[in-house]
Amino acid sequence: MPIWTLIGLLKGKATTQWPLKQGDTGQTDVLGMPRFNPDKCVTNCDRCVAACLPKAIFRLDPNLPVEVDYGKCINCQLCTEVCPTQAFTPSNDWAFGVRDRQELVWQEKPEKKEENVGQMSGFKRSLHIRHVDAGSCNGCESELSALNNSFYDMERLGFFFTASPRKADLLLITGPVTYAMRDVVIETYQAMPKPCWVMAVGTCAVSGGANAGGYACHHGLEGIIPVDVYLPGCPPNPAALITALMMFLERMPQKVYGGQIVNDSV
Repeated sequence: MPIWTLIGLLKGKATTQWPLKQGDTGQTDVLGMPRFNPDKCVTNCDRCVAACLPKAIFRLDPNLPVEVDYGKCINCQLCTEVCPTQAFTPSNDWAFGVRDRQELVWQEKPEKKEENVGQMSGFKRSLHIRHVDAGSCNGCESELSALNNSFYDMERLGFFFTASPRKADLLLITGPVTYAMRDVVIETYQAMPKPCWVMAVGTCAVSGGANAGGYACHHGLEGIIPVDVYLPGCPPNPAALITALMMFLERMPQKVYGGQIVNDSV
C-alpha cells in the first residue's frame, strides 16, 4: 500500500465542512484589514497617512479624521504600527468582498442595502471561472491555487476553473492591469457568452494597489470593463475568495458595508 494512501486512511477526510456547515475556515489568527476607529484619531497627526504606501489612508480636511479606502489597502499593517492612539488596530476581518466599489470606503454609519435575491439563481449549482493574470506578482495566484487543494476543494461547491472564456460565466482578474494586458482583458471579456460577470481579486485588480497610475499600470479594472464583485487584499486568502464567490451567487450574505463588517455570520 502506498504510504500516502495509508496516511489518508489514518487521518480521514481532510476537507473542511465550511461554508456549507460549521467548520474550520483555515484562517485562525490571520490578519485581515486594519480596523479604523475615528473617535481615537487626532487631527494633528498624519503618521498613518505618511506610512500608507498605496494611499488608502488620506486626509481631505485637516480638521477632520483621516479617511480610509479599503479598496486600496494592501494589509501591510503599517498604520497599526505607527498610530499612537490605536485609531487603527489589527483585526481578523479578512472577508471583504462587496458588490459596490463604494462599500469599501469607510463610512461612519454604513447602511445594509437590499440585495437582488434570485438574480443568480441559474448559477447556484455551478459556476465556471476564467482567470486572467493582468500583471500580478503571483501572490493572488498562490491563493487561487489553494482553492483546489484537499482542504478547500472548491469543486465540491460547484466552482470550476476553465481554460476557455467561451465556456466561462465569471471572469476573475488579478493584477493592476498593465498596459500590455489591457487589450487581453478586454478581448477575454468580449469572448465570453453573455450574460457574464467580472470579479476583481486582490487590491491591485480593485484599485491598482501600490502600482496604481505607474508608468506601466492602470488603476486596476477601473474604467476598463464593468466589475460585479470586488475583493481587496494582498492577497485575499482562499476563505475570502470562497466567501466572495458564495456572496456573488447569493448563497451567503454580503458582510461589508461602508468599509465595516456589519454581518458576522460566516
